[in-house]
Amino acid sequence: MLSQNIDSIRTLFQSRLATLEHLLKVAQAHFSDDESFLQKRIATDMLPFGTQIAFTCDQPHNFALWCHGKPLEHLAPDVTSLPQAYKHIANTQERLLGINVGDEKLAEVTRIDVGENLYIELSGSDYVNEFLIPNFYFHMVTAYDILRMAGVPIGKRDYMMHLVPLLKAC
Repeated sequence: MLSQNIDSIRTLFQSRLATLEHLLKVAQAHFSDDESFLQKRIATDMLPFGTQIAFTCDQPHNFALWCHGKPLEHLAPDVTSLPQAYKHIANTQERLLGINVGDEKLAEVTRIDVGENLYIELSGSDYVNEFLIPNFYFHMVTAYDILRMAGVPIGKRDYMMHLVPLLKAC
């Protein structure tokens, strides 16, 4: 496992939220500002694209709250407009910028309520690596897949755009 600190986790979330915003902009252009694409889903029992945006943002949003010892709170999942989708991303980015804690936070034990009177206790590092990041990528990939299925012209380069600044010509 990679050695992580609070700043590297924040940077990971910030760069991938920029990717999410990019995907949203490409979809917005593709659908000519018709917001109905926010309701597209892969299968009837899966949540729509707009909700995937909220759930993707939930992970770094709750990371920032956790860093400051505040209770977790979920973003409104019913994202039905483009301004609401962009606001979730922007507010999450802003919350990440406000993190000001030391790396010792990653050693603290945290309790995560998972419903039905069940909970998990994890170190801060495990909370990030085993809970937040997998959930973050699950919802981001699902959002990407919904857009691909809907015909939005995106590819791996769009998803991996955090690497674009590192590209070099041969």
